[in-house]
Amino acid sequence: MHSKFRPCIDLHSGQVKQIVGGTLHEHNDSTLKTNFVSAHPSDYYAALYRQHNLTGGHVIMLGANNEAAAQSALQAWPDRLQVGGGITSSNAQEWIARGAQKVIITSWLFPEARFSLERLKEVSRLVGRERLVVDLSCRRRPDGWVVAMNKWQTMTDMVIGREELELLAEFCSEFLIHAADVEGLCNGIDAELVEALAQWSPIPVTYAGGARAVEDLALVTELSRGKVDLTIGSALDIFGGDKIKFADCVKWNQTGQL
Repeated sequence: MHSKFRPCIDLHSGQVKQIVGGTLHEHNDSTLKTNFVSAHPSDYYAALYRQHNLTGGHVIMLGANNEAAAQSALQAWPDRLQVGGGITSSNAQEWIARGAQKVIITSWLFPEARFSLERLKEVSRLVGRERLVVDLSCRRRPDGWVVAMNKWQTMTDMVIGREELELLAEFCSEFLIHAADVEGLCNGIDAELVEALAQWSPIPVTYAGGARAVEDLALVTELSRGKVDLTIGSALDIFGGDKIKFADCVKWNQTGQL
């Protein structure tokens, strides 16, 4: 069993972009560091992933004015992409109806930065466990990896560990975990986090952050024994990167060979 390459479509102000994770701020775009702004609309990427049967990809709405672009991607490949960013119990079912295979939920689970099991149970009941992905994007702190919300700027009260993941896994079918400190930097993955996630999580996990070479797919396979999948963004040639060829990721998924 080998880890899979998982594709992504990150949306900011309606455009497909690759962003340095730690530079996103709630009301201030002046600090934003962008690696890439695509000339192609979101549905171009959805169609590309469809063509190569790259399942389990995520469409993330970073801030406002991304709904139309997200909808466009979902229409290009209905019931095969996951959507996240601003998902709550009041709109989760609507996004499933719009063609999302699963909804990804983050900040809404942490009112005032404190984890709410009631909210998780509520949204899981509404869309069903199989349709729900919990995003536990995090930053490294002395006591471990702390879940971060509001574009990775606000620390919550949750430190990721075996107990936490086992509890959450009762109500969702997957975890998506961005290592925000290395996201978009192409300086290498957080190997320690990948290894820990494989040991702790009872359900599938997709890790994102720092991938810089196609060999990282083999590294994640080795570290996680194939239990953790890898999202690659800024390093990919389809996002203006010069480190990893999209075609090589497609080949890896098909053959498990570099």
